[in-house]
Amino acid sequence: MTPLALGALYGIITILVMCSGMPIAFALGVVATGFMYFFMPESALDTVTQNVYEEIASITLLSIPLFILKGAAIGKSPAGKDLYSAIHAWLNRVPGGLGIANVFACALFAAMAGSSPATCSAIGSAGIPEMRRRGYSPGFAAGIIAAGGTLGILLPPSITMILYAVAAEQSLGRLFLAGIGPGVLLVILFAGYAVFRARKEYKMAHAIYSAGGVKSAYLDDEKFTLAQKVEMLPRVLPFLILLIGVMVALYGGLATPSETAGLGALLALVLIAIVYRIYKPREIAPFLSSTIKESGMLLLIIGMSLLYSYVMSYLHISQSAAQWVVDMHLSKWLLLAVILLMVIVLGFFLPPVSIILMTAPIILPPLKAAGFDLIWFGIVMTVVMEMGLIHPPVGLNLFVIKNIAPDIPLGDVIKGTIPFLALMFAAVVLLCFFPGIATSLPDMLMGVK
Repeated sequence: MTPLALGALYGIITILVMCSGMPIAFALGVVATGFMYFFMPESALDTVTQNVYEEIASITLLSIPLFILKGAAIGKSPAGKDLYSAIHAWLNRVPGGLGIANVFACALFAAMAGSSPATCSAIGSAGIPEMRRRGYSPGFAAGIIAAGGTLGILLPPSITMILYAVAAEQSLGRLFLAGIGPGVLLVILFAGYAVFRARKEYKMAHAIYSAGGVKSAYLDDEKFTLAQKVEMLPRVLPFLILLIGVMVALYGGLATPSETAGLGALLALVLIAIVYRIYKPREIAPFLSSTIKESGMLLLIIGMSLLYSYVMSYLHISQSAAQWVVDMHLSKWLLLAVILLMVIVLGFFLPPVSIILMTAPIILPPLKAAGFDLIWFGIVMTVVMEMGLIHPPVGLNLFVIKNIAPDIPLGDVIKGTIPFLALMFAAVVLLCFFPGIATSLPDMLMGVK
């Protein structure tokens, strides 16, 4: 059987096993082990545990549970609500300021927690009810939070980027820096749309009221005194200092990514103990339990995905597929478009972690041969995978929103995210025309490789 035919069989069986409802990690492990049994030397089965252990015994991957602990400590405390309340108060007089406040709160919280679902849950639990109370349509309110939550895998520290750095053998520090520019771009695009949509809904509400209809909460004038605004800052500033401190330690060369993750986790626990008086063992236990569960699940997926990739490489599936792509002689940009389309389709069914580890051996060699900067591509791929978090059928953030706002129909949530999907696509196009959005900052601060 030729490697390409074997690869087609490998892919088909993987899809069938995943469609059976088996968890992703076990599905990948079962398929990989099965192909080792039938198509590799018998002795290969004796090395399964060794291969999995060697793949995940990485100092870079050590940062994942530590970043998850930092995110759990912040996400399960009232920090998200306090952050949102403070930004809302300070942007209250800006047209569409409530929508902007939610976008900014999502961005800052994502940068502190590094998790999209945690950002959606923490900011959405406070932001969605407040937006609806102020007259925002349910779909619009849900769309802002779902889209804002996706920033968790783009703004550093990002677990998705850690995995891409491992798979692509690229500098994690450069990758983190490269995510800042596109992250700011998406924040600006999301905030701009929030202003546009809020002003449109405000005009509609005003027209209905002027015609003798019901007065919408949009028309209510809520004010915060300077004293109220200042009063909200003490609980927010420590976490902003944490964010800045972690970034300075990482990019200032004071600590490695893993050391930075440990520092961030420790400081997060200290801050919630000081600010919210959360320090008793029974109060900290949920953070640790959540970290163990999420880290265990994620590392199992990573281990099985890397075993899956190892089998592809041993059977020359990935090399043959990469050569097949090269032999198609596609133009540089058509090649990129085909690969990104494949990532979008995979995003219908798989989380970013699996997409990166399963596709990296196939797509990265042709892209590198075509002259693409793999750091730049990692950012573009991340934005495309962000789209997968908010589009059906398996957009994770859609279900997080549905969980925290069960009375909003899923159809309305999906409709609310469509404009943000368009904005993400626009961001990808801008990154293609202006790659410096992603590459300028790492080149400036870390030197051109």
